[in-house]
Amino acid sequence: MGSSDFVTLFFLVAAVLIFLQLRSVLGRRTGNEKPPFDPYSARDLSKGPESAENGKVVTLPRRDAAEGDDRFAAIDAFAKPDTDLNRGLREILKADPTFNPKEFLTGARMAYEMIVMAFADGDRKTLRNLLSREVYEGFDAAIVDRESRGEAVKSTFVGIDKAEVLHAEMKDNEAQLTLRIASQLISATYDKAGTLIDGDAEAVAEVNDVWTFARDLRSRDPNWKLIATESEQ
Repeated sequence: MGSSDFVTLFFLVAAVLIFLQLRSVLGRRTGNEKPPFDPYSARDLSKGPESAENGKVVTLPRRDAAEGDDRFAAIDAFAKPDTDLNRGLREILKADPTFNPKEFLTGARMAYEMIVMAFADGDRKTLRNLLSREVYEGFDAAIVDRESRGEAVKSTFVGIDKAEVLHAEMKDNEAQLTLRIASQLISATYDKAGTLIDGDAEAVAEVNDVWTFARDLRSRDPNWKLIATESEQ
């Protein structure tokens, strides 16, 4: 055996001896070892965090309890508690935890302007997306009648003076909210010869409407649709 073979054999034996010694000190994995401590695991949080001294347990407030206390805060801030409106809004929130009356009112104001202008322009595509089938059929019939006479409407939406929720309720799986909307609009209707036959091309008119919006909470469609209209004099 050469000197190089002797050196190789020496290091091989030394490596085996070192491995056996380490195994006796560190032990072998059996599959029953405790996992590393995770302070954010569900297992530890469910038992409550334990202090290092005397095994005392510090109980933290439950997250769902805190949320329950504040669940209707947005409703109470929007509508006076113990009123029919407040109770109706609460019922909608119970059915749809994402519902926020303030955000709904902001969206309703935008929808109002879009619907008013789409009707004036004869924009059926926009109306179809924002109206229920029954209301759309009524709007479409009025547009068809206007078009049959060759009339045209020119409107300018000035703005909304006030919008308020009058009533809220759940009907089966459908949330319904009724609003009173006071707006300002410039509107003029011309015949096919271009003669003004209704309205005023310069005067601002005050318009008062009572509209009801609804949404089927079983549907994946998050949009509300106009299901009823009424004009206030």
